[in-house]
Amino acid sequence: MLMNAPATFIQSYIDDLNDALNQLKPGAALTRIQAAWLGTCLTCILLMNSVCWAKFERASLGDCKVAALSWVFRKASIPWDWLLRVSVVLILKRYGITEGVLAFDESDRARSKSTKRIYKVYKQKHKGSGGYVNGQTIVLLLLVTSSITVPVGFFFYMPGPALKQWDKEDKRLKKSGIAKKDRPIKPERDSAYPTKTEIALGLLKEFKVAHSLIKIKGVLADALYGEKAFMDEAAKESGGSQVISQLRKNQNIEYRGRIRSVESYFNSINKGIDQIIRVRGGKEIKVTVSSARLKVSSHSKKRFVIALKYDGENDYRYLVATDLTWRTQDIIQAYTLRWLIEVFFEDWKLYEGWGREAKQLDEEGSSRGLILSLLFDHCLLLYHK
Repeated sequence: MLMNAPATFIQSYIDDLNDALNQLKPGAALTRIQAAWLGTCLTCILLMNSVCWAKFERASLGDCKVAALSWVFRKASIPWDWLLRVSVVLILKRYGITEGVLAFDESDRARSKSTKRIYKVYKQKHKGSGGYVNGQTIVLLLLVTSSITVPVGFFFYMPGPALKQWDKEDKRLKKSGIAKKDRPIKPERDSAYPTKTEIALGLLKEFKVAHSLIKIKGVLADALYGEKAFMDEAAKESGGSQVISQLRKNQNIEYRGRIRSVESYFNSINKGIDQIIRVRGGKEIKVTVSSARLKVSSHSKKRFVIALKYDGENDYRYLVATDLTWRTQDIIQAYTLRWLIEVFFEDWKLYEGWGREAKQLDEEGSSRGLILSLLFDHCLLLYHK
């Protein structure tokens, strides 16, 4: 497929984006050349499903040269930090959104073996082969509403090299029988490599500042974020909203003065019953559920703990929530919104450029390339509206 001008709906989106940008940050509006460049990039992502200048040049029959596309991407004074923020404002206004649930999730993306200049690439476990690959990890913040799921923020994660090396060596020495006192001391964390929970809280704070009028009904995150510090801070930053995560099956709870694992409690004392719940869209599904307000040992406080098993599953997953006033069914209904996040990731990786091919180098290359991909997702949301 070939192009000689931006798609009509993309041009309309850029015009609206530029108007909103000029209103929210006067003087930061895109120039005519920058707006034309952005229209070309988004149209080429639509046609070529990649963020690759060589493919963009071919799609334009040579009218858009690799050097020119790259120069604007790298050198032009485009307010990149504001583009995504203003685009979110457009979507919120167009759909009349005043409230929603915030959800955190991560996406790993394998890159080539030669990755010296690809930002925050590190060795990752490859789920398909069981081996290792070089890849990037993006922590994404998404707003889930009654009508749409929209990405509203992101940050690149990478484990600190010094900590990673220490952990590897510590495990080797421990396996060799070396006592802990004789092993190297754990190094301090480098602030340049924040943890995923630190990243998530930072994204939450940024969203509250940028979109203070949006009511956050809840915060969803997987088991990685099910720790006391994150859940308490997330509840505070979101204005006291419900925070829902997961516990591992071997985490301890206290019941009638006795400490036992959450798995043991729900399998022997508080067994589940079958229920029907309704997910977004009206579909009804069968689940097995049990719940209790229990003191979680690692959290040093009482939480709402739920054992949940979908029809056809053999094992429970254990949800944990901060607000004890909610009903069991309300927490489960809110948690089902996480499936919408999986739908977003599947579409984004397959059809919106970033997941298939993104070769831009260094921090600015990865960040700006990802912004282009997310702007394209926003453009499609506005087009369908």
